[in-house]
Amino acid sequence: MPMIDIKNPKNVSTATVTAFGLLGGWITARETGIRPLGGVVLAAAGVWAGRSWAKKTNPLTTAALSALYVGAFGASHPLAKKIGSWPAVLAVTAVTSIASYLHSDRK
Repeated sequence: MPMIDIKNPKNVSTATVTAFGLLGGWITARETGIRPLGGVVLAAAGVWAGRSWAKKTNPLTTAALSALYVGAFGASHPLAKKIGSWPAVLAVTAVTSIASYLHSDRK
């Protein structure tokens, strides 16, 4: 039986993963009409990014990036009422991905 070769957490681009989680989760929920399914995408990407943050950074940075990721999801909803869905999702995704790159990936 072949083994699954999972990428080393230190080699994962968490900026890309967080962007996928936020954008992919939103698009999945929107296009399927099944909001919990979008939540599954969001959660899976968050766990995958968190695994890498834990290996690449310290516990404080991991907690801060995790809080930012979850907070971005929460912030996108009220922000969408002010500026629209796409701009809100793109804004929180940009902030989260840039922070992830700066505090985890570029090291």
